[in-house]
Amino acid sequence: MAEDIKIRKADPSDHDKIIRALQDWWGGRDLTAMLPKLFLNHFNETSFVAENEGRMIGFLIGFLSPSLKLKDEAYVHFMGVHPDFRKKGIGKTLYDRFFEICRAHGRPIVRACTSPVNRSSVKFHERIGFQLEAGDDEIEGLPVTRDYNRPGDHKVRFTKIIKM
Repeated sequence: MAEDIKIRKADPSDHDKIIRALQDWWGGRDLTAMLPKLFLNHFNETSFVAENEGRMIGFLIGFLSPSLKLKDEAYVHFMGVHPDFRKKGIGKTLYDRFFEICRAHGRPIVRACTSPVNRSSVKFHERIGFQLEAGDDEIEGLPVTRDYNRPGDHKVRFTKIIKM
């Protein structure tokens, strides 16, 4: 990753910038409803923003699962990199920062998901060591969990076990 790119913890004031990115970086898919400001209000200590010359070029919204059943798990709810800055190590660096927090809190299991239409996200997650989870259906050769967040919202789910 280039030296002029800085990673910092997210702040609730980043929400508007991230919402604009969700409108612009995903090729016309509007994903804004999936990221209410409460994620940055409550999980900003485990979320990050990548900047280049003061401009946001990437972000990761993640959290340590508060569920007692999932006390050794963490979850990445959203991660995105500006299209002009992809394949430069930013996404991996954002995940690496999140993994550091997971290690510090004894969370070896990290989960994430993406839409089956987002093949580049599937490839990215596999490239950085995530495994595809079994689903209850298959779309174009990918295992998916149907109606993951709401009816019609099918997701490819991932798991990575990080070294502690």
